[in-house]
Amino acid sequence: MPLSDYFDAFCHDYQAYKGGPWCYEDGCIYRGLDLLHEVMGDPRWRAHLRRLVDAQVGPEGELAGYDPDDFNIDNILAGRVLFPLWRETGDDRYMAAARRLVGQLDRHPRISTGNYWHKLRYPHQVWLDGLYMGLPFLIEYGIAAGEPQRIEDALTQFLAALDLTQTPSGLHVHGYDESRDQRWSDPDTGQSPAVWARAMGWLAMALVDALALLPGDLRATELHQRTRQILLKLADLQAPSGLWPQVLEAPDLQGNYEESSASAMFAYAFLRAARLGLVSGGDAARLRDAGLKALDALEQTRLIQRGGRSRFSGICHVAGLGGFSGVYRDGTPGYYLTEPVVDDDAKGVGPLMMACAEREQVASLAAE
Repeated sequence: MPLSDYFDAFCHDYQAYKGGPWCYEDGCIYRGLDLLHEVMGDPRWRAHLRRLVDAQVGPEGELAGYDPDDFNIDNILAGRVLFPLWRETGDDRYMAAARRLVGQLDRHPRISTGNYWHKLRYPHQVWLDGLYMGLPFLIEYGIAAGEPQRIEDALTQFLAALDLTQTPSGLHVHGYDESRDQRWSDPDTGQSPAVWARAMGWLAMALVDALALLPGDLRATELHQRTRQILLKLADLQAPSGLWPQVLEAPDLQGNYEESSASAMFAYAFLRAARLGLVSGGDAARLRDAGLKALDALEQTRLIQRGGRSRFSGICHVAGLGGFSGVYRDGTPGYYLTEPVVDDDAKGVGPLMMACAEREQVASLAAE
């Protein structure tokens, strides 16, 4: 089945991930649908998007099930789709909803470097996931509202988070605990123990999306340089299959498997970075080829038939740090192999949509 037909069937049956409340998992699908529509102009992508988003955004910009006092950075991500819908329709409820989200960020707790806490229930912690959830939105809101201080804030947070999570190899651990209270936190560095592929995927997408919003902006020069280094390091770790393992830089870890969502995220980030000139010359060609190889591998090996329909397989359902549902997640390499592997999760399908949209862009440029 062509990917476009799989996406259409998936979205036709898709219901809100958590039963209705505004959440980041739905935001992954919203972002994918928006990019597919932007590239292809096919009305079915907008129809799916409007059906899902309009069920969650009220007439005054209310967001279904959203409580800003949870101070959950995950809840910001889906807000990125509000800007294109507002520009396209002129409907002020979308910007009203965006103002609700930025209102949370205005009060959101921060660590001493200025980085947002991941959640109120994860105090004093910065996770790579949260950089994707919050910072591109903050930049996009700053642009839309004419508030450049928000862009400066986001860039400062990016650079601080990179410093706090960087390993000697140039990759980044999943999380950082300023308080050192968590058992997973190294007492000297505050870092969690492992480099989880999807955490690096969130980071790669966050960096590329932020820079895409700021073409030629000299304020982003250092971030641009560090993004290039990270993407090239990730390209070094691509397996011959075209995919990446669940735990990076752990070749001897028994049971380490090639994971689909992170591989889709890297494909998207590589293709977007190459297309937008965030890397140049041979580096651009290398990332483009690596991204195309990854997307082809996902399409050929992870789009399977199960239960009478096509499904996107090999997705780590969820992984995190610290206490959750009565289990303590210690962040060791082995921990990341204990989480369930599922089909058709939004955290994999959304990035696959994004990567497919970028491949369409690459194909269009090649045809010109």
